[in-house]
Amino acid sequence: MFFREDNTYNEIREKSLLQWLDEMERHEDVAVRCGVKLCREYMQYLQEKNERQKQELALKDSYLKKIAAKNREMKK
Repeated sequence: MFFREDNTYNEIREKSLLQWLDEMERHEDVAVRCGVKLCREYMQYLQEKNERQKQELALKDSYLKKIAAKNREMKK
């Protein structure tokens, strides 16, 4: 009984932010337009960092499961 994680809220939030950034790219102020590129780069960095942390967590989980299984075998 595994359920797929519901990311509907996060997807809507991300699309809304991207739409807002698209609108800000057409802004008359140069500082605002340049800030959009910085924001997009930072979002990409955070997404990549999140993926790395998920991979690290999965590796730690698999290691801890192996250790727990080994400990159970030793107690028998």
